[in-house]
Amino acid sequence: MDVDARGVRTYYDELGTGEPVVLLHGGGVTADSWQAQAPELAAQYRVLIPERRGHGRTPDVDGPVSMEIFAADTAAFIQALELGPVHVVGWSDGGKVGMSLALSRPDLVRKLVLIGTELTHAGGTAANQALLEPAGLEFLATAFRPQYEPLSPDGPEHFDVVFAKWTQMWTTLPDVELAALETLPMPVLLMQGDDDCVRIEHTAEVARAIPDAQVAVVPGSSHGLPLEKPGLVNRILLDFLADPQVPKFMPLGDLNS
Repeated sequence: MDVDARGVRTYYDELGTGEPVVLLHGGGVTADSWQAQAPELAAQYRVLIPERRGHGRTPDVDGPVSMEIFAADTAAFIQALELGPVHVVGWSDGGKVGMSLALSRPDLVRKLVLIGTELTHAGGTAANQALLEPAGLEFLATAFRPQYEPLSPDGPEHFDVVFAKWTQMWTTLPDVELAALETLPMPVLLMQGDDDCVRIEHTAEVARAIPDAQVAVVPGSSHGLPLEKPGLVNRILLDFLADPQVPKFMPLGDLNS
């Protein structure tokens, strides 16, 4: 299916019925990356998985890209389908888009989940930073090209154009001001693997900046967490999205102290 979202003919998958949950894919990949989550979530929710401009089956648009532009597109998508407010689950770059959306349009976000998402340059691991070096970018291009070429309505030869846009975005990405997170009105869950691209110390720092944030660090997993341990990820997501939340019996932690 597709819908016009502020001039972007946005492709999306849709499964299930109930409260809407919007899944935001990572950079360079497609809606198919959520294949291990969508069916289980759809048993209880209306799951929508839009593909951002220049990704998958959504055409590119002239001009640069940024997390703010992607967030505005996502807001337009939610409004075009008259969905909001929605639960938003973002993985990797999708988490950055989700956070940008939550900060700019909190009225559209009921609950927010970030998976494997660093919000500052210092929040990423050394290996993550290395992906922005020439060898790392070559690795990413090799990984993303086979996913882009068979699906893009712009044709396989357009990959070099969109990858140049992504590279520009990634290498100039501004840090999120953590102080701004104090204003987030919605419940937030931060999830990552224990061998992810995000420093665990950074996740704790982000959690301290968000009122009553929840944190899940999954052992024995990497940046591919939703594909590596789908059953556990799905259980955590369903628990977080459910209302009411299980009351805390003995809160003694320091994340919000």
